[in-house]
Amino acid sequence: MNNSADFTPKDDDVFGRIANRYDILCDLFSLGIHRFWKRRVACIIGNAPWQNLLDVASGTGDIVYRILQQRQFSSATDNLHHIIVSDISVQMLDKAKEKMTNYSANTSFMPLDAENMIQIESASQDVVSISLGLKICDRHKALQEAYRVLKAEGRLVVLEASNIPINWIHKLYLGYMSVVMPLIGWLATGGDSSAYQYLLKGVKDFPSAEALAQEMKDIGFGEVNFERLSFGIVAIHMARKL
Repeated sequence: MNNSADFTPKDDDVFGRIANRYDILCDLFSLGIHRFWKRRVACIIGNAPWQNLLDVASGTGDIVYRILQQRQFSSATDNLHHIIVSDISVQMLDKAKEKMTNYSANTSFMPLDAENMIQIESASQDVVSISLGLKICDRHKALQEAYRVLKAEGRLVVLEASNIPINWIHKLYLGYMSVVMPLIGWLATGGDSSAYQYLLKGVKDFPSAEALAQEMKDIGFGEVNFERLSFGIVAIHMARKL
């Protein structure tokens, strides 16, 4: 099993418990930098032609929310696009619905397991996006599922933890996260820091940008490339189903 965080949703509904605080916690942990990362992902997706988008592990819907804010997805063109916002946590999806109340895009909200999206037809999606979700699931299964549901020539866009190329700086960053993430998680959740223990382990054990790119190639994706952000704290991987 390729699960860096050892997270089993059926055994621990931790993300459901923190759904109401999730956006604030993201700001605290990243000092707000996650907003820049997500805007970049939304621009990459929004600036290319597509009709069907599946956003996996959407959380509270930040990526899709930013896509809907872009001019080309105004009410005049809603009928040209269909977006599926999905997450394994129903509570997270409820927060996503609230966030997108004022948008009329053709958007569906579906509880989906990234590792086994049986509700989604094979070869049905132009784009699959996954942001900060691979570290807490079996990423090999999730990437295989993304490959299955994509149409030929469809694109995969992944935002995920990565490696700072300068090793000693990367070690300092992990040391900082080892202290800050559990502490803020514990304070902000009234003692329930389990979600952030999962995420911390996922960050520590996640492969380098180069290694993740190779995993995508091994599954069958082509045109695989990546863009490091914030010195390599995260990377955006882009690939195509050939």
